[in-house]
Amino acid sequence: MGIPIHTAEDVGLVIREQRHKLGLGQQALARRVGVSRQWIVAVEKGKQRAEVGLLLRTLRALDLVLTVDTETHRQADATEAMPAVEVDLDALIDNARGPRR
Repeated sequence: MGIPIHTAEDVGLVIREQRHKLGLGQQALARRVGVSRQWIVAVEKGKQRAEVGLLLRTLRALDLVLTVDTETHRQADATEAMPAVEVDLDALIDNARGPRR
């Protein structure tokens, strides 16, 4: 079951919880992601302007999968829902990294 994410703080909590679950310190995670420990600290506190590519790389380093639920929450009388859309995290990460040399 997924965890609803509505804010940058929610993302930070998920990252911190998974890091703890894996027994990783902030410095170890920072090395895996290729960022500073201070960046990890800021993201875990809900940094509002964290770069999406780095967030995705962080989730990947923690073996987390980002899933987007496109089902709209309509009033009780609505029965129609939008189909779920799969997101290819590898493609997003590769795109965020830019062209390879």
